[in-house]
Amino acid sequence: MGNPKSGAQGKVSVDKDIHIVVLMGGWSAERDVSLMSGKGVIEALGERGFTNVTPVDMDRNIARVLEELRPDIVFNALHGSPGEDGTVQGMMDLMGIRYTHSGLETSAVAIDKQLTKSVLEPHGIPMPPGKVVTSASLYEGDPMARPFVVKPVNEGSSVGIAIVTDESNYGHPISSRAKGPWQDFDRLLAEKYIEGRELTVAVMGDTPFCVTELKPKAGWYDYEAKYTDGKTDHVCPADVPEEIAEAMKAHALAAHRILGCKGVSRSDFRWDDEKGVDGIFLLETNTQPGMTPLSLVPEQAAAIGISYGELVEKIIEEALEG
Repeated sequence: MGNPKSGAQGKVSVDKDIHIVVLMGGWSAERDVSLMSGKGVIEALGERGFTNVTPVDMDRNIARVLEELRPDIVFNALHGSPGEDGTVQGMMDLMGIRYTHSGLETSAVAIDKQLTKSVLEPHGIPMPPGKVVTSASLYEGDPMARPFVVKPVNEGSSVGIAIVTDESNYGHPISSRAKGPWQDFDRLLAEKYIEGRELTVAVMGDTPFCVTELKPKAGWYDYEAKYTDGKTDHVCPADVPEEIAEAMKAHALAAHRILGCKGVSRSDFRWDDEKGVDGIFLLETNTQPGMTPLSLVPEQAAAIGISYGELVEKIIEEALEG
């Protein structure tokens, strides 16, 4: 197997012949996004001169596959469970395989929105008030005043989110026959709906990139708006006051550090622009943000002068340093 070399000032210089497995796909609700992320990473590695890259579409024989392939490092391009919740990370820890992005403990906490809230809020990071509820309880009455948001406790990419308003057709209370996440998940996180604007900040190492505002052309920033070309305008950097941008970057960096994230993370925010800094709320921190052509992390990296290929290589460098 190839070996990383130590460069100047202790930095790792990555041999172009090390064996990199790009792990993608899987069986989560975010499989298609993961495949797009993996494809982008593979193409970037080729363009950067890496000569020994193996794509792996994860199935339930993944431990045997990795044992046979014996990679120097795995680029984890999985999204959702089990690639983002600590399950795959724990397996690779046991096998002694290095991998990119966050480790077992961080992944297990960050995928759980309620756990994330319990870890970050004591450090002064503002998050919307909320609580975990059973789906069955929603059929008996609202858990809080409308408008509120309900979403799966441990899914990403806006999978299974519903905004419940007085004008919604879900019923009063929510009808068990109404289409929504309560039909697919037993437990949900209910949170106060924050009026305002959708923004996000990526972080790598000790550096928050910038702030992007997301402006869906119709409706809100759901799964379709995220991953369908032309559905959402990205304003990067966002047209917000400097104090707002700096506050969001500080919150994103703090979340990255407190959770123990590695590689890149991305923290999503809602901002009620009528309330200034007090209107900023962190929604969640993603430990495996997308690397598709429409993804926000590569876009923000480009805005601060880091190309897609450089970003991929830097993520690998950091993983090899650990």
